[in-house]
Amino acid sequence: MHRLRHGDSGPAVAEVRSTLASLGFLHAHAVGDDRPGAQEYWKDTEASFDHHLDSAVRAFQQHRGLLVDGVVGPATYRSLKEASYRLGARTLIYQLSAPLYGDDVATLQRRLQDLGFYVHRVDGYFGPHTHEGLTAFQREIGLSADGICGPDTLRSLELLGARVTGGNPHRIAEEEVVHRAGPQLTGKRIVIDPGLGGPDKGYAVPSEFGDVYESEILWDLASRLEGRMAATGMETFLSRPWGANPTDAERAETSNAFDADLMISLRCANNPSPMANGVAGFHFGNSHGSVSMIGQVLAGFIQREVVARTSLQDCRTHSRTWDLLRLTKMPTVQVDIGYLTNSYDASVLTNPRMRDVIAEAILISVKRLYLLGQDDQPTGTYTFAELLAEELAAADRV
Repeated sequence: MHRLRHGDSGPAVAEVRSTLASLGFLHAHAVGDDRPGAQEYWKDTEASFDHHLDSAVRAFQQHRGLLVDGVVGPATYRSLKEASYRLGARTLIYQLSAPLYGDDVATLQRRLQDLGFYVHRVDGYFGPHTHEGLTAFQREIGLSADGICGPDTLRSLELLGARVTGGNPHRIAEEEVVHRAGPQLTGKRIVIDPGLGGPDKGYAVPSEFGDVYESEILWDLASRLEGRMAATGMETFLSRPWGANPTDAERAETSNAFDADLMISLRCANNPSPMANGVAGFHFGNSHGSVSMIGQVLAGFIQREVVARTSLQDCRTHSRTWDLLRLTKMPTVQVDIGYLTNSYDASVLTNPRMRDVIAEAILISVKRLYLLGQDDQPTGTYTFAELLAEELAAADRV
């Protein structure tokens, strides 16, 4: 679709205005018209993308865990459509050909979770887990277990209400998987996802040996991380071949096929301002209150380790609903390891020795995750050599 931004006008802008108004992000008084019938304003087919709409779009993007840029591109438009669905407005069913996404699905997941039939993420995607939870609920209350959320099922959901309170089943389930996995890294399955690829080289950083491209930096960092993980006995997979740049949804699909324990995605950032700098971490989390607890913990570990070892600015960790984080079955983190448009960050990322340091920081963070706070060492002090010696000693004891 055509990207809509400040200054545009037309029917598509009118649709965005109407949706944001219905969601409570845009009000008639924002354009100085409180008269009766002012809501007709939203039906103007030549509505303009003014500063009020720009602010509303940014507020919506912030609320939904999207990139906050004031531009209505494919991701924001899709999220607007999802947010407009209310439970009961359409029949919900699992279908492979045209998967259903929306806030109505998220509401259904939350209701099923409250009743103890759904322990996965409340992510607004009607997939196999939602289908299984719905059919289990239907069976228990004596309805036809057809996996179709129609009027009878909705009525039963409303009548029963919540019979369990407190706790977060998805969070508890994620934590239990880590507990059961044990502290050793041997046998853990990790997907490493270097950004860009193929003809998409990304930002170019000038150096004395010529331009160094963003894609080369990310691939090299992924290779260094993969080598260290393999040395500890972990099974590692790359989300893409060297010569391709799949979409985030395709990367997620590939990772799901590996049945991995974790996915670590590596990206660089850039900004028109050369002052923008620092490392940031991202994990799944949405406006419905669903958060990947393991993703959040791992992102925090990586953030602290990288900052302690490189002196990159700490831009903290954040929850987002990006496809890469939302569509992966395993806990996933995305690490934006610095701004190539900033001279200090670029000097760190183009230095092979520093890429070794960052790879070590990420591996140590994964080990910290599985240690669950036991026999831990201060941030920035645990070395790869120490970790490897411990892993080998543990293997000998088995």
